[in-house]
Amino acid sequence: MASHNPILQLATHEVTNQPPPLEGYNLYARDAALSEALRREGAGWAEGRVSAFGDALGQADTIRHGELANRYKPELRVFDRYGQRLDEVEFHPSYHHMMALGIEHGMPTIAWTASESGGHVAHTAMEYMAFQIEPGVCCPLTMTYAAVPALRTQPDIAEEWVPRILAGRYDPASRPAAEKAGVTIGMAMTEKQGGSDVRANTTHATPMPGDGDGIYALTGHKWFCSAPMSDAFLTLAYAGGDLTCFLVPRWRPDGSRNTFRLQRLKDKLGNHANASSEVEYDGTWARRVGEEGDGVRTIIEMIHHTRLDTTLAAAGLMRQSLIQAIHHASHRLAFQRRLVDQPLMRNVLADVAIESEAAVTLTMRVARSFDESQHNPDARAFARLAVAVAKYWINKRTPNLIFECMECLGGAGYVEESPLPRLYREGPLNSIWEGSGNVICLDVLRTMQREPAAIEALQHELQRAAGADRRYDAELKVLGDKLRRTDDIEHRARRVVEHLALMLQAGLLLRYAPHAIADAFIATRLVHDSGHAYGTLPSGIDTAAIVSRAWEPAD
Repeated sequence: MASHNPILQLATHEVTNQPPPLEGYNLYARDAALSEALRREGAGWAEGRVSAFGDALGQADTIRHGELANRYKPELRVFDRYGQRLDEVEFHPSYHHMMALGIEHGMPTIAWTASESGGHVAHTAMEYMAFQIEPGVCCPLTMTYAAVPALRTQPDIAEEWVPRILAGRYDPASRPAAEKAGVTIGMAMTEKQGGSDVRANTTHATPMPGDGDGIYALTGHKWFCSAPMSDAFLTLAYAGGDLTCFLVPRWRPDGSRNTFRLQRLKDKLGNHANASSEVEYDGTWARRVGEEGDGVRTIIEMIHHTRLDTTLAAAGLMRQSLIQAIHHASHRLAFQRRLVDQPLMRNVLADVAIESEAAVTLTMRVARSFDESQHNPDARAFARLAVAVAKYWINKRTPNLIFECMECLGGAGYVEESPLPRLYREGPLNSIWEGSGNVICLDVLRTMQREPAAIEALQHELQRAAGADRRYDAELKVLGDKLRRTDDIEHRARRVVEHLALMLQAGLLLRYAPHAIADAFIATRLVHDSGHAYGTLPSGIDTAAIVSRAWEPAD
């Protein structure tokens, strides 16, 4: 009996010279830069868990769930069939599958449940991989992770809500949190008239003394509410004359629906699986988190952690784009040679691989500073500045890198059956989220001015690589001169932050990466011995070794 062939043979021609699907692989095991960084930055104890998650993410059915979650967008249901107000969002089953996968593997909780240091590094590695397969679910999981330190500023709320977050169970049902196996947390800060200027917000809070201390009624709107089917939201409103942080649950303590009116869902360029909405508060029940007037200081704890995730997100998008390009080039023949063996294509792939490794190396180093911040003031100062620097620069490099990888596939990379269009639409988002480029650069300047310990800690990190390369040492002096200048500093802010980021990446690569990668990075990013596009590495670079490292052979 003839063997069964699931591929239908065409009558007119034979299909040849096509790469096989990129599936059935372990995202962790085949990423040398990630696995080395996980161990180096203090989370080697989590390698089994991280690798298991990487294996689950790389399976064909998981990749398919990611595709479907993006293809079938969330739908808003304001009313039920009888005219009762619902204000709910319906998701495709694949969205729920991906949410459950992330929560059950501990992606949003491992940073807080780990019995030893390195939890933030493990979290970073996990979400960096998750972003490669389905970025949309990473938003609600990021906010759930990042809400914990903000909630802990109010012990009575933390006692009630943090155990629900850390339960490690995904429960998509719309019902009171006390009845659920686990919860997720969202955020609603931005208003139409203010954007990043939250001081321009108009939402106000009125105490409800009959309901107990710390209970308020909110009135106002939010122009962006992320993940509106979360069980509760951190938000800002004016109380006592200044901005105050509040927790807004979807359900009141008496079991009735809270007044949380979804006006519409945002029709976004990308990030399609994730619902983003406009919401109105009209006498909405809320609990104060922190003291009146301390809203910005309270919620900045959440933003500090979401900025880490918007950094790792960009690094993850880079990584998936790179391996899609390498996979294609490794199987596709042109002019009787594999694309990956052709010098110019290998120049492009190696240049992109250098950028990707620099991104993940810096991101994982920043993640370690989050772990160390709990007991080391210098680490906290470093984290405060370094996460902003890394977020700015890695995100600025992402969209063009994805486009370059798309071009490696030719026309096939521009077709929606490829993951690259989805990655490309995702590329600009994390640069905008949690502070767009100018906001981040100005924040870096403020931190340098108000927290001298932060720039001292960053400079100390840069000094660790001093003496390893004369070109690096020369740039250290140039950077020092640039930082000492205070004239027109706001005008130069992007140049300053860019230089800080490049020096951090160069120093880390000198200390930890293979010589070929560190040498090429310094030559092209610091000394500028290259063109303006990817694929312009100078002669003498071992491009074959760089590309081979970027896509470790399967065992």
